[in-house]
Amino acid sequence: MTTVSVSRLHFPVTALGPGRRAGLWLQGCSIRCPGCISVDTWEPGLGTVPVAEVLDRLAAMAREADGLTVSGGEPFDQPDALAAVLAHWRAVSGSSTLVFTGRELDEVKGWLSDHPDLIDALVTGPFRPDLPQTLALRGSDNQRIHALTAAGVGVLSYDRPATAADRRLDVAFDEQGHAWLAGIPARGEMARLRRALAAAGHLAVTSDMVGALS
Repeated sequence: MTTVSVSRLHFPVTALGPGRRAGLWLQGCSIRCPGCISVDTWEPGLGTVPVAEVLDRLAAMAREADGLTVSGGEPFDQPDALAAVLAHWRAVSGSSTLVFTGRELDEVKGWLSDHPDLIDALVTGPFRPDLPQTLALRGSDNQRIHALTAAGVGVLSYDRPATAADRRLDVAFDEQGHAWLAGIPARGEMARLRRALAAAGHLAVTSDMVGALS
C-alpha cells in the first residue's frame, strides 16, 4: 500500500471533536447513505496521492493539533491506508484519534483487533435521514459514540443532546477558491444556505445536490 485517495486534509478543524484538530477526509464510499451531504466523497480513486505525502503533512500539523479526526467518504474502505495514517499519528503526536464510519461496530471489530489502540473514539452507523437528529456529533440518532481507549473517554462528553454550538461549521477554501464546510449541520441547513445565497444574487451548488443534478 503506497497510495491513498484523499478528499481533503485540513487544520484546524473545530467542529468534529474536542479542540483544534487535524481533519482528514478519505475519498470513496461504498455505503452511500441516502441524503448524505458529502456526495463528492463517494467516488473511489479520486485524489490519489502517495501515503508518504499525507504522513508528512500530518506530521507538520501534529505539534499544534489537539487530535486527529478521520472521516470521508468511508475510512474503512481503505483499511490499510487508515492503519498507516493512524499509526503515524501515534508516532508523531500524543493526542487523540477520532474516526467516523458508516459501518456498525461489529463490522469493523476485525480491523480493530488487528490494529489495537490506534482509534481512541469511534462514531459508528450509517446516516439515516428518516430518523431524528437530536444528538451531538451525529447526523442521525442511530449513530453511536464508542470510547475505545482511555484517551477516547473525552469524546463521550458529546454523548448528549445537541446544542446550537454543536451545529457550528468550519468554513475553509481550497486552492481553486471553492468553499467547503466541516462539521455536522442541522437538518436542512444546506438548503437554507443555498436560499440565502440565492437571495443575495449568488448561485451555490453544494455536494448534497450532486446526485440530483447528474
